Amino acid sequence: MYSEEIESLLKSKKIEVGDRIVVSKKGKSYEGILMPRIELGDKSCLILKLDNGYNIGIKFERGVKIKKIKKEWRIEEPKTEKEKTLIFDKKLPLISILGTGGTIASRIDYRTGGVYASFSPKDIAMQIPELKEIANIKVEQIMNIMSEDMSPEKWVEIAKAVAKEINSGSKGIIVTHGTDTLHYTSAALSFMLKDLPCPVAVVGSQRSSDRGSSDAVMNVACAANFVANSDVAEVCVVMHGSISDDYCFAVRGTRARKMHTSRRDAFKSINELPIAKINW
Repeated sequence: MYSEEIESLLKSKKIEVGDRIVVSKKGKSYEGILMPRIELGDKSCLILKLDNGYNIGIKFERGVKIKKIKKEWRIEEPKTEKEKTLIFDKKLPLISILGTGGTIASRIDYRTGGVYASFSPKDIAMQIPELKEIANIKVEQIMNIMSEDMSPEKWVEIAKAVAKEINSGSKGIIVTHGTDTLHYTSAALSFMLKDLPCPVAVVGSQRSSDRGSSDAVMNVACAANFVANSDVAEVCVVMHGSISDDYCFAVRGTRARKMHTSRRDAFKSINELPIAKINW
């Protein structure tokens, strides 16, 4: 979302993301399609996609005028799915996948070059046939946001959802999450969830789930293997351990840090070794 001032102005003019608009500033006019604000981008900077394919940012300030030309295209709002259970084998343990959004639950929009939250936990689970050999899966969408919009209030919501799943019989929990603030959430959950009886894995991906080069499949499969078969009883981050698709590391939630913007092995354990290596 943009700043409250910009959102209010856009709403008053019935302008939405995807509309073709003209922005006039200091005697110059810029025509293009209004884009979603990029993750961690300046909330006071309007993003336009020009006809030449390039995106530009225009700082919103006093005197800037915005005019709607027409509705160009629309990003469909994701639909939250109701809680469902995927039973593969009654002999396998039951684990829960809780979706919060982020790149791991996103599709790439080739018109913009960006990603937007779209996949539900069930969509992610059904893309990974390996899961049927690991566990029965219970899926629930508890929110659908990019990680830039994560907040302490939402940490509480996630913690309550995790506790609910544990109390209902799940033997392990996976929380899918955007990567930019994933390590903050994992640390917060580590302090919120005391005396855990099972592992809780916070998982993300550096590339959206619909891309051929996505790391989502391996990360989720390794996390499922970890929470279904491990005797670790704490919050961990489970992500690629190298740039190749060969293994993941489980890192304590209070020790994980994102150290690179795009590498698959962006998350490192600070001042101690990872507590587990999960082969793919």
